[in-house]
Amino acid sequence: MAFPDHLRTDIETYLGGLRFSDEADTDGLEEAMRYSLLAGGKRIRPVLALATAHAVGMPTEHVLPLAAALELIHTYSLIHDDLPAMDDDSLRRGRPTCHVRYGEAIAILAGDALYAEAMRLVLTEQRGEPDRVLAALAELTTASGVRGMVGGQFIDIQGLENAGEEKLRRLHELKTGRLIGAAIECPLLLADETVRSTTLADFRAFASELGVLFQIVDDILDVTGTDVALGKPQGSDERHGKVTYVSRYGLDGARAMAEESHRNARAALDRAAPDSADELRQITDFIATRTS
Repeated sequence: MAFPDHLRTDIETYLGGLRFSDEADTDGLEEAMRYSLLAGGKRIRPVLALATAHAVGMPTEHVLPLAAALELIHTYSLIHDDLPAMDDDSLRRGRPTCHVRYGEAIAILAGDALYAEAMRLVLTEQRGEPDRVLAALAELTTASGVRGMVGGQFIDIQGLENAGEEKLRRLHELKTGRLIGAAIECPLLLADETVRSTTLADFRAFASELGVLFQIVDDILDVTGTDVALGKPQGSDERHGKVTYVSRYGLDGARAMAEESHRNARAALDRAAPDSADELRQITDFIATRTS
C-alpha cells in the first residue's frame, strides 16, 4: 500500500536538524541519542500527527515540533525496551541496539535525555495558543507514562495480561496504542474548539482501533517476518514467553482480528473526516498490510 512518504521526508529533515548538546563534554551523549533517533523507520507516529493536522486544515509547519517530540519519545522507549533488563535485544532498525553500540549506562542516559528533549521541544518550539500547547503536552506526557506506554510495559513484563482478549487488548491499548492515539489527538488539541467539539470522539475511536491493529500486525510479523525485513530479531516475543495475539489466537485468528480492526478503524475515520483524510487512510491501509 502507498505510504505518504512526503510526510516522512518532512519529519526526517526536521529530526536531522535537531541538536541536543551545547558543550563538548556531552557530545558523546548526543551522538548516542542521534544514533538511535536517526536510524530510520517509517516514522508512523509523527507521520500520523502531520496527517491528522492536514485532515483538519493545519499546515505541516504548525505541528512539526510536536510530531518530532513523538518520535523522540518513541525512540527513547525503544532504547529502554532493548536493554538487557527488558527485552535484551541486540538489533533495532537493522543496526546494533544503542546499549550494544555504546554500553548500557549511556543507552539509559540517551533514552532519558530524549524524553526530556521531547518536552523541551514542545514547550519552546511548538506554536499555538499557550493553553492548547499545554493541553497537547499534557496528553503527550499522559500517553507516555503510567497511564499509557510505561504502564502497559509494566503489565507486559509482569505477565499480568493472562485473562482473555479484553486484558490483552487493554495491555496493548496502553503499551502501543496510547502513544499512537496521542499522535492523532495532540494535533486536534492544537486546533480550534470547533474542530475538537465536532471530530474528537470519532478520531479517538479511530486512534483506538489503529493502535490495536498496529499491535496485532506486529505480533503476526514477529512470527512470519525475518530479521532483515523487521530490522530486529524475529521471534523475540516467543523467546521471552510473551502473550501475543498469535500465541493466544493463532495466526489465522490474529489475521481475522486484524481485518476486523482495520474495518473498524476505516469506519471511524470516515465518520471523523469523510472528505479530508486521504493521508490517514493511506497510513491505516499501510499498517494493515505492512511486512516490516
